[in-house]
Amino acid sequence: MHKIRWSAIRHKLEKEYLADSLKGHIQYFATSYSKCPDHEGRASILFDGVEIISGSYYEQWNKAHLLPKDENFELRVSGWEFPIVDDVALKFGQFDQRCLYRAFDEFDNQSIEKSLSSENAIVRIFALLDRRTGKRRLLSMKDNIKNEGEIFQTFFKIRANAEGIL
Repeated sequence: MHKIRWSAIRHKLEKEYLADSLKGHIQYFATSYSKCPDHEGRASILFDGVEIISGSYYEQWNKAHLLPKDENFELRVSGWEFPIVDDVALKFGQFDQRCLYRAFDEFDNQSIEKSLSSENAIVRIFALLDRRTGKRRLLSMKDNIKNEGEIFQTFFKIRANAEGIL
């Protein structure tokens, strides 16, 4: 993973990649708390100032026992990290700033097509909000959106409304 400062990541997500119709409406947030052990922190994606998804290391720790047992979802033993952030994880706030950084690294180093089909829900959200995902692609996704997780559907509605296609 490349070492890149949060300010540079945020700039790329909000200024370079974000669709024009969403500029000023979508904000990305990540922080590490210097007084916490291991500098743990939190992350979120906001729409018009309202957190749509958010999570922190401590939410991971506190809610890990709430994860459904039948989901294909396992904790990585070292550091309670979640290797792939999916809609179950997002629903339970099971991600933190490190998950956002890893998702950005994947997103920033592959095509928009690969990002839209990524197993990582945050990567897919980045791609959905990306300017390279045009109206035609959104219209083609519209028919299958009901097969996606609730969080992805929420971001799809935000993007589709911003583009005037819903």
